[in-house]
Amino acid sequence: MSEVTSRRVVLQPSTTEIIFAWFQRVIAGYCLLFGILYWIRLIGFYPGPLWRFDLMPVHWQVAAVTLAVFFPFAAAGLWMLASWGPVIWFICAATEIVMYVGFPDLFGHRPLIIASHAAVALLYIAFRVVIWLQKRQAQR
Repeated sequence: MSEVTSRRVVLQPSTTEIIFAWFQRVIAGYCLLFGILYWIRLIGFYPGPLWRFDLMPVHWQVAAVTLAVFFPFAAAGLWMLASWGPVIWFICAATEIVMYVGFPDLFGHRPLIIASHAAVALLYIAFRVVIWLQKRQAQR
């Protein structure tokens, strides 16, 4: 065996990294569902008053169109484990949090959506910190 092949390092993801990848894929499914729900509202299949694009107030038109495009885009990035996937998800989550916390008189009050975004963000941060600590420990 040559000297070069004997020094090869086999890179295998840790258990935490595998779980983190599946976590991102679960969140991708969640984002795709949210995107589909926004599209349902836009095309008028949603069973509520003023839930068709041409009947929506302008603030809902802007929010619904933006999130109907961004949520599936975030889902694709998260599923592919691309670095931009969590960034687009963060934009979607921040938009919904601002909608429901900052303007409850316009968009309503949805504490469950706010809590779910906060929980996902905290889990994401926890995974990243644990993975960073594991890599740092492995380098020593």
